[in-house]
Amino acid sequence: MHLMVDGYNFINAWDILKKIAEEDLDSARKKLIDILADFSGYRGYKITVVFDSHLVKGAMRRKEIISNVEVVFTKEGETADSYIEQYVYKNSKNEKIGVVTSDYLEQLIILGDGALRIPPRELIYEIEHYRKEIEKKEKEKMHKNSKLEDALEDDVIRKLEKFKKNLA
Repeated sequence: MHLMVDGYNFINAWDILKKIAEEDLDSARKKLIDILADFSGYRGYKITVVFDSHLVKGAMRRKEIISNVEVVFTKEGETADSYIEQYVYKNSKNEKIGVVTSDYLEQLIILGDGALRIPPRELIYEIEHYRKEIEKKEKEKMHKNSKLEDALEDDVIRKLEKFKKNLA
């Protein structure tokens, strides 16, 4: 599965990221990329996040790979929607593509071209769910591997060892 994420649309759909963006948009973008990189590793998805630069005077399209996530900044005059639509149109016959956006018109277009529509709320739920799953597994692993002596103070251990010697 190849997930294509409309970056700013997704940031504005997730309260956590939206709050970060209100203070510092660059930090919100980086946080989103980190989250998507973790999710990609967990699910094995190829992920592309597309950010609009269509209003940035002189902007050239820029692509880079950050932590296994393809990050695209569109060129001047090109929206994330149009970039995603073109990609889906050209590639949906060769790969399974899911597009994450809340833009209704965008959803209709990509559905017509053979991609899956994934509302941001659905992806947010899936990300939060997998994080809770991992946290639960880590706690179970820690609990399973913990020994009584790891939880005791050194002086208590010495006293118990002394008591054990006196029993022998």
